[in-house]
Order: sequence, then structure tokens, then C-alpha cells
Amino acid sequence: MRLLSRKRKTSYPSDMTDKEWALFEPLLPKSWKNGRPPRHEMREIVNAIRYFLRTGCQWRYLPGEFPPWKTVYWWWNKWSKEGVWQKAHDELVALLRKSVGRDGAPTACIIDSQSVKVSQKGALVKPDTTPERKSKDGNATL
Repeated sequence: MRLLSRKRKTSYPSDMTDKEWALFEPLLPKSWKNGRPPRHEMREIVNAIRYFLRTGCQWRYLPGEFPPWKTVYWWWNKWSKEGVWQKAHDELVALLRKSVGRDGAPTACIIDSQSVKVSQKGALVKPDTTPERKSKDGNATL
């Protein structure tokens, strides 16, 4: 089966550049367990997912130049369940850290236990409400 590749007329700011795709493509799973390869280019699927995430549109409102929304959603769901997004994120962070001369994984962690004081020791907890306004005239209406 051939890949259905349509040359899009429009490019979107969320589209991956060639350099980004070269880094990201090796992080995607390679094996197609059902024997049938995908019908659409993976780069277009990823571009559609990035468009969805960036714009916040509904799946059904993906522009028609992308693969069908059901296909894009299916890949998004499959990769989410398999942890592909998390693995890709971790790999890209490690790559970035190495590119700036750091170790791939952080070696230290700081935990702050004094971030927020909930209440003073021994004090009664009062509800955080605005006190009722008392009128000097009582309940007078003219």
C-alpha cells in the first residue's frame, strides 16, 4: 500500500522544520505489528498533532490539508498509551542537556519543605471570609 502524500498548500507555524524532524523521527516506533504500514506520512500526522496542541481546536476541526482527524486522533491515542511522547520528551531533554555540556540526566534535586505555611502552630483556624458589613442606619429604607 502506498503512502497517501498530499502536498499541502499551506504551511503552519506549528509544522516541524527539517532539522526538528531529523531529531524526532528516530524516536517514533518503527514496527507495524499488524503488517500493514500506515497510509499517511508520519511527519504529517505529527504536524497535525502539533497543530491541534498549539491551537487548541477540536479534533474534528483540523484543517482538511492534514490527514483525516480520526487517523490523527488514533495515532495520538496509541502513542499516548504506549508512552511514546514521554520517551521522546526524555530523549530530547537529554540531547539538549548534552549539547550545552551537561550530563544527560540531572544528578541533584532540591526539595523545599518550607514553601508555604498553612497556619501558625496552635492557632485556631478561621474561615477566610470577608466580614459582614454593618450599616449605621440599621435596616432603614427610604
